[in-house]
Amino acid sequence: MGKRLTQIATRTGDDGTTGLGDNTRTSKDSLRVHAMGDVDELNSHLGVLLCEELPPAMRELLVEVQHQLFNLGGELSIPGFELLKPEAVAALDEALEHYNGQLPKLEEFILPAGSRAASQAHVCRTVVRRAERAVVALGAVETLRETPRQYLNRLSDLMFVLARVCNRMNGGDDVYWKSERLARKE
Repeated sequence: MGKRLTQIATRTGDDGTTGLGDNTRTSKDSLRVHAMGDVDELNSHLGVLLCEELPPAMRELLVEVQHQLFNLGGELSIPGFELLKPEAVAALDEALEHYNGQLPKLEEFILPAGSRAASQAHVCRTVVRRAERAVVALGAVETLRETPRQYLNRLSDLMFVLARVCNRMNGGDDVYWKSERLARKE
């Protein structure tokens, strides 16, 4: 693959704009740039999660998610272009079915806590939700395919499920919310 970045400090963004993949420029506070930034931040948080000890299959899944998020970021940076394929959504559906099948039924709300890996998975989940909101906001004013929105929606569910799996990796459990209303009923 050829070199894509030959210079990092171009100073072209000093005026508050950034270049898109189609060689147009847009404001750094545009909805498109917000969506791109949230997806980029999510990918960085996944990188932190990958610093934890994880089962090989989960690690492989998360690395693939990072690649798909790079595709999503590329798609967002090139209006009208398709990089994220519907098959990526189907892969998340398969992973959800696999990992959710290992978990006991959830009967109470859980807190974003437990092991460090589980807590980081919850951070990823919340950043996915923010990225999803940014993509939905962009889609309200510009035409976007449904695949990016679907991918992010499934990914947030997957990160919740993986957080639960991470909490059980060393014999732990979810950290349950102590509802005062439910406690009064007991």
